[in-house]
Amino acid sequence: MKLYSYWRSQATYRVRIALRLKGLKADLVTLDLLRGDQFKPDYRKVNPEAVVPSLIDGEGPPLVQSLAILEYLDEKHPNPPLLPKGLHARAHVRALAQMVAMDAHPLVVPRVRKYLEEKLKLDEPTRNAWLKHWMELGSSALEEALARSPAEGRFCGGDTVTIADICLVPHMITTKMLTGGSLAAWPNAARIFDNCMQLEAFAAEQPLKQPDAPAAGH
Repeated sequence: MKLYSYWRSQATYRVRIALRLKGLKADLVTLDLLRGDQFKPDYRKVNPEAVVPSLIDGEGPPLVQSLAILEYLDEKHPNPPLLPKGLHARAHVRALAQMVAMDAHPLVVPRVRKYLEEKLKLDEPTRNAWLKHWMELGSSALEEALARSPAEGRFCGGDTVTIADICLVPHMITTKMLTGGSLAAWPNAARIFDNCMQLEAFAAEQPLKQPDAPAAGH
């Protein structure tokens, strides 16, 4: 397998976590999204949307969109499972994952930041306020959903890691970066985040440990 990645990408972090949880290895191909590597013709042939991640696994077209890749990996390599057995529980953790992966994250990705800067001519403080707003809104929605959930355990769906946790952790890391490092406003999400980061799959694949991460973490 081959995984196209960028150190700071929430979406690629999700896939790296899943691969490690399942004991799978993929050759990492790093792209610098700020430099525009994703727009080069060779990569556009891999992913016409010019984003990461992209996963190449055997024959057939490259796989794109992190949530689709997570479910592909779960169906092909079912142990350990990333979705609960119950129909309602599966829908619940999918919804938690989508709150951050589909509603909050798309508003803070590099192409949006670039548009705010170059097309709308927004200064850096205004752009940062935009990013902070959407990440905090997503965190608050996630926190309220977790508080209402009947499931009790170390993770979003109980005592087993699911796709909800795989999406929660990258989201909360970005939120920490934008809010001065504190997750105190979201205690349930923070508790789950801390529990996840005790696991190797989450800790070893975090952004600052990636080969293309700047030494200073900026």
